[in-house]
Amino acid sequence: METFIKTNETHLISDLCVETVDTDKNVENVNDKSRKYYACDICGQKFCQERLLKKHFHTHTKEKPYSCVVCNKDFSRKSDLTRHCRTHTNEKPFSCDVCGKSYSTKDSLRKHFHTHTKEKPYSCNVCGKEFSQRNSLNRHYQTHTNEKPYSCDVCHKKFSWKNNLIVHARTHTNEKPYSCDVCGKGFSLRCILDKHYRIHTKEKPYSCDACGKTFSQSFTLFTHCRIHTNEKPFSCHVCYKDFSQKSSFNWHLRTHTNEKPYSCDVCNKAFSQKSKLKVHYRTHTNEKPFSCDVCGKSYSYKDSLKKHFLTHTNKYSCEVCGKNYSHKASFKKHNRIHTVNESYSSDCA
Repeated sequence: METFIKTNETHLISDLCVETVDTDKNVENVNDKSRKYYACDICGQKFCQERLLKKHFHTHTKEKPYSCVVCNKDFSRKSDLTRHCRTHTNEKPFSCDVCGKSYSTKDSLRKHFHTHTKEKPYSCNVCGKEFSQRNSLNRHYQTHTNEKPYSCDVCHKKFSWKNNLIVHARTHTNEKPYSCDVCGKGFSLRCILDKHYRIHTKEKPYSCDACGKTFSQSFTLFTHCRIHTNEKPFSCHVCYKDFSQKSSFNWHLRTHTNEKPYSCDVCNKAFSQKSKLKVHYRTHTNEKPFSCDVCGKSYSYKDSLKKHFLTHTNKYSCEVCGKNYSHKASFKKHNRIHTVNESYSSDCA
């Protein structure tokens, strides 16, 4: 049917029911008061061109005519496909004028800019807490409503946000869509990949105001600061011992429960900590990641390297005869020679 642009009239445009909206009726963010706009009859969103409304309508019909040639993922809008393609090319065309950091989407750059301005335009109408991003405010609202509409089909765990459910599902599928282009290691989350990159770049952008120590992750700095404040927010309900880090607290609890959730798939030996299992694996792989800067000798354990390094420094020296020792145990054993001799001399006298 032929389309006429008239105020307050509804017409068919390619099987879409479209309402043309008069701009005099409080249309938001419109400068040209004489212009006519198309409004979606489903959600009310307004568009200045018919083609934009048609593209928008795909979001309601679930039609996805645009497909990625790399991974075949489908999209309802061409702009969404363009943004997605950057996950494959790692293209980041939007850069911050302040710090130079680059982003793949304009929206990500806009959100990042709030870190410089400290602007927090979104506030919670329940508790008044302010946020720099709208999605952070929306997530915060869940703390008041405790609403969790998304459920895992495998374990039935519930989530407040669909994205959290998608990420959780990877614990069942072991999907790791993000990989490091340096070492090839895969990750389930992009943010974890970004943090991992700092292992290669040695970047440590977070520094402690008290002692100047630098860290690669903000959370590590946050927990480190408790060393200075002596804050220990995690308390054991069995022995009432306090801990500054939740991980240390969880490890400690296993001393009461004797829980050992991490087991070796080679010999089935069980461990209470994942780090201990990782170290144990080296007995099977003969991996020796710690090497001496002086002689190049390699070790499976960091503690073994530390002990070895003393052979180059001769840290312990006998005040009686001047003999040097690299290990404290050997030094103590040697001291007994002088102690016995002194005791023998006094007995003879």
